[in-house]
Amino acid sequence: MKFINIGYGSMVSSDRIIAVCSPESAPVKRMVSDAKDTGRVIDVTCGKKTKAVIITDSDHIILSALTSEAISERLFEGGAEK
Repeated sequence: MKFINIGYGSMVSSDRIIAVCSPESAPVKRMVSDAKDTGRVIDVTCGKKTKAVIITDSDHIILSALTSEAISERLFEGGAEK
């Protein structure tokens, strides 16, 4: 099991990540809004602007202040499969 730093000391298991998205599109905004209504959002931005939305296999949505590109680089560094 490999953990990925998603900003401000927060980590997530790389095995649980399904997708890393930009928060700008309308479908992603709806997904985040629906998840907030049902209590499935984990906000690790520490009050900063959300720059990436991480979707997990447990149907939780994680909001990060790191860009999706930065998270993707961390996900695939260290010999992980591409």
